[in-house]
Amino acid sequence: FKYYASEELKEKYFPRIAQDTVGAFCLSEAGSGSDAFAMKTKAEKKGDYFVINGEKCWITNAGHAGFFVVFANADPSVGYKGITSFVIDRDTPGLSVARPEDKLGIRASSTCPVIFEDVKVHESQVLGKVGQGYKYAIQTLNEGRIGIGAQMLGLAEGVFEHAVKYTLERKQFGQSIFEFQGMQHQIAKIATDIEAAKLLVYNAARLSETGRPFIKEAAMAKLYASEVAATASSKAIEWVAGVGFTKDYPFEKYYRDAKIGAIYEGTSNIQLNTIARLVANEIKEKA
Repeated sequence: FKYYASEELKEKYFPRIAQDTVGAFCLSEAGSGSDAFAMKTKAEKKGDYFVINGEKCWITNAGHAGFFVVFANADPSVGYKGITSFVIDRDTPGLSVARPEDKLGIRASSTCPVIFEDVKVHESQVLGKVGQGYKYAIQTLNEGRIGIGAQMLGLAEGVFEHAVKYTLERKQFGQSIFEFQGMQHQIAKIATDIEAAKLLVYNAARLSETGRPFIKEAAMAKLYASEVAATASSKAIEWVAGVGFTKDYPFEKYYRDAKIGAIYEGTSNIQLNTIARLVANEIKEKA
């Protein structure tokens, strides 16, 4: 919206976003996850309207979104260059939201399939330009990776603080379990990992906000922060032992929530591909 929405769309949706409405980003499909541009959802032009048919999956906030930014191919003959983004209100005829997925983690966030059956959308609801949707999707994902990195950083910090506090209070063999050197070394390692993740996330955010290239750094931040969150939450359960395996304490929730960091906004393998490609480009430019 900030970069590509028409003034008409901004006037229509910005007040709602600022007050009481959330949106949802509809890109993924059952057959197009990491290969997002292999989407099957179509947008057929009919006069001043587009008629959209298809199904999206894993849509965050779909359960309570007031509108959806939907990616559909308006010209399959040109492949991904036909992908166009549309803003579609929830109450538009033909649009339906299926039941939420029963997820391992981040259960407070509704994640649902969204189905489009002859959904008629006026051309004024096109976000940006026809055929440019793939560019908008890439930009959104690149910037979103910084946010996911920050999310995973916060998760790692939270579970770490809870666990270290427990080790300082828990007594065994006449002393707190924190006093054992083996415990201290593990805690020191995770503390260092968290600080490194923080610097990666903050650096990616700084580059993005100052208009400099940040795609490689965002991928690094997301990749590493998600790994640190997974390790920190796993280690935390080991440090607190039995209580970490129960729902009476928050550790198992941190552990479950951490897993999504390696999956959404591009899997860890996709981040590695991106990082490697951009590193190679940098080396070639210096040659």
